[in-house]
Amino acid sequence: MTAVGTDHLPDAARSRRPARVRLLWSVAVLAALAVIMVASVALGSRGTTWSDVLAALGGADGSLEQAAVTKRIPRTLLAVLIGAALGLAGGVMQGVTRNPLADPGILGVNMGASLAVATAVAFFGLTSPTGYVWVAMTGAGAAAVFVYTVGSLGRGGATPLKLALAGAATSAAFASLVSAVVLPRNDIAGGFRLWQIGGVGGASYERIGHVLPFLAVGFAICLLSARALNSLALGDEVAAGLGERVAVIRATAALGAVVLCGAATAAAGPIAFVGLIVPHACRLLVGVDHRWLLPFSALIGAGLLTAADVVGRMVARPADVEVGIVTALIGAPFFIYIVRRQKVRDL
Repeated sequence: MTAVGTDHLPDAARSRRPARVRLLWSVAVLAALAVIMVASVALGSRGTTWSDVLAALGGADGSLEQAAVTKRIPRTLLAVLIGAALGLAGGVMQGVTRNPLADPGILGVNMGASLAVATAVAFFGLTSPTGYVWVAMTGAGAAAVFVYTVGSLGRGGATPLKLALAGAATSAAFASLVSAVVLPRNDIAGGFRLWQIGGVGGASYERIGHVLPFLAVGFAICLLSARALNSLALGDEVAAGLGERVAVIRATAALGAVVLCGAATAAAGPIAFVGLIVPHACRLLVGVDHRWLLPFSALIGAGLLTAADVVGRMVARPADVEVGIVTALIGAPFFIYIVRRQKVRDL
C-alpha cells in the first residue's frame, strides 16, 4: 500500500474539528437534507401546492397533483438511500486504499456490477429482483479485485493515479461489453439503456424493499469499520502495532462497500462521482476521523443525489434528465481538479 499521508500525522491533526463544530454541522446537514427531501416531493414536471403535498403525505391521491406527489415519495426515498450508499461506499474506499481518487464509478466497481447484471439477464434469464442484487454484488466485488490487482502492478504498488487509470480503463471496457451484450437483444435493450445511465425515476416501494436488507447490512459493516479505518490511516505497520489485523480490516470494510455498491447499482444503475465528491466535502466539515466522516458521507451523499434528481426534473420539464447525467456534470470537473492537485499520492 501507499504511504500514510501527504504530511503524515501533522496534517491529520490540523484536520480535526471540535465536537461543537461537528454537532453544529450535523444539525445543518440534517436540516438541509430535510429541505431537499421536501423539495423532491413537491417539485416536478407537474406543479403542486403545499395542500396537495400535505394531502398526499396523508395518503390522499384523488387529484392528478396528489397522485404526482404520491409517486415522488418512493422516488425520494430511493434517491436518499442510493445517495447515502454511494457516499458511504466512497468514504470507505478512500479509507481502505488511502486513495483520494477512489470512487465506485471511477474504480470500475459500478460498471462491473452493471456488466454482471446485463450478462445474467441476457444469457441466463435473470428476472428475480433479489437475484439482481446478488449478481450485482458479485460483479462489483470481482471488478474491485481486478482493478486493484491491475493497479498494483509495477513499481510503487497501487498508487492513486494507477488505480484511477486502471479503473477508468476497466469501466470503459465493461461499458463496451455491456453494449455488446445488450444491443443484439431488442427485448431488453430499451430498458437497459435507461438503467445504464443511472436514475431513480422508476422507484417503487417494492424496489426499495428488495434492496433495503442489503443496504442495511452494507451500512452496518461500513459504519462499524470506522474506528479500524482510523488506525489504518496511520499506516499498516502502526495499525498492526496497535493490534489491528490489517488484512481483515481491509477485507471487511471493502466487503461493506461492495455490498452497498452492488445493491445501489441493482436498484438505480451505475451512478458515478457521488462517492468521489462527498468524502472530500465531508473532510472540510468534520475532519478525517472516520467515526464522523462516514456518517456525514452518508448524509451528504443522500442530499447530493436527491438534489441532483430534483435538478434533473426541473431543467428539462416535462421530461427528466437522469440523475446519473447530473452527477457526471458535477463530478467530472471535480475529478479533474483532484487529479491536478499537487501531492495527490494518498490520504
